[in-house]
Amino acid sequence: MEEYQAPDFYRTASPDRYELLKAFAHENRGNQTLAESFLWQQIKGKRLGAKFLRQHVIYDYIADFVALEQKLVIEVDGGYHFTSEQMEWDAYRTENLEKYGFKIIRFTNEEVLNKTDMVIDRIVYELNHIERTRIIK
Repeated sequence: MEEYQAPDFYRTASPDRYELLKAFAHENRGNQTLAESFLWQQIKGKRLGAKFLRQHVIYDYIADFVALEQKLVIEVDGGYHFTSEQMEWDAYRTENLEKYGFKIIRFTNEEVLNKTDMVIDRIVYELNHIERTRIIK
């Protein structure tokens, strides 16, 4: 008996929650923050050598940006991310995504808008580090 293979769109999503999360992700794409929109212009279209998706469902979460092949998630955090409750949730979310093999990097809105070169350099560094790690293994 062959093992069941889920359709491609379920590859990183929980099937029972996928449709709801997909709807939220679609809504989020239309309501990006200035920083998210600005960063998207810098990374879309394989500009950094990796295909990024924005507001993409991964298991029970919606990542701001993800390069699925490299398993790199980029989160852009606004002010509310610095409340103790949100920081705990973000840590829990990061821990769970890391269990699935994803690397999560976070930037503040201010870093994206005011230190763009540093942000891009860090993303490129992480992409290169992921590629080197794959070659070594």
